[in-house]
Amino acid sequence: YTPGKQQLNFTIKPEGQSLGLTAQEVARQVRNAFFGAEALRQQRGRSEIRVRVKFPKERRISEFDLEQLVIRTPAGVDVPLFEVVQVERGRSYTSITRREGRRTIMVTANVEPIEQSSQVIATVQKEILPQLAADFPGLGFSWEGRQADMRDSMQSLIAGFLVALGVIYAMLAVPFRSYIQPLIVMVAIPFGFVGATLGHMLMGYSLSVMSMMGIVALSGVVVNDSLILIDYANRVRREEGLSAFEAIHCAGVRRFRPVMLTTLTTFGGLSPMIFETSRQARFMIPMALSLGYGIVFATFVTLVLVPCLYMLLHDAHQNHKRFLAFLNS
Repeated sequence: YTPGKQQLNFTIKPEGQSLGLTAQEVARQVRNAFFGAEALRQQRGRSEIRVRVKFPKERRISEFDLEQLVIRTPAGVDVPLFEVVQVERGRSYTSITRREGRRTIMVTANVEPIEQSSQVIATVQKEILPQLAADFPGLGFSWEGRQADMRDSMQSLIAGFLVALGVIYAMLAVPFRSYIQPLIVMVAIPFGFVGATLGHMLMGYSLSVMSMMGIVALSGVVVNDSLILIDYANRVRREEGLSAFEAIHCAGVRRFRPVMLTTLTTFGGLSPMIFETSRQARFMIPMALSLGYGIVFATFVTLVLVPCLYMLLHDAHQNHKRFLAFLNS
């Protein structure tokens, strides 16, 4: 930070306001006295000469000359400058930046530790910024720098995640030949999000862009367990003629070990990165947390929830068939 040049700040007193003076009028008269008021412009060849009228040089060399300045009111009465304004010493701006025509000031801060950035930003947005906006009408604010980059990254991640969900649904709907069963398989995805969030809380990490990348990758991995159960249940119903309850029960019993082994081996492969303490690995740990804890939590929920949803879908289908038979009869 580099302080600007010293300057004198003028504030209109109530006495000056009662005389009809405004800040713009006082500033104009002070500027004309010391900087000069343009009287005329004269063209000399290719150059333009500006003629300004101002105080003589000997009356513009000290602050005492400013104290002797006389301001003319709208009524034509001359009053001393310091009788109608309050003077305070200050510093001028070294530079003035604007965005979309509005003056802006950049405020930066470094958070220690950096993992607490999200909590600090949430506190500032909830407690400090609303109070500033109430105290200073017309004040606006926006997050730039690293937060702007994170916002752009999150928007692209959300768009990519929606596209990935559509592709996953289409790839599941074709072999299942159903519009509903892919939704049962994909119901594990939200629970993967819950597991990823719990993993971050358990390990003391805050959600970051790398965490969201891990969650997007998790959406394609976490469906494997429910896919194994639904596919096996459909196959035994088709080949062995079992009922829906017997088929999903058989799938849960026979596929329990593969499901658990897949989950545990995945978490085991990610555990060295999750529990790594070196500084070089901290960048990738949030992604590993999302994948590892997300798939573990979603697996246990899948083993309970998917059979229930499978039976609900079967019951709804049977009730629909009975209703159509009733209408036809």
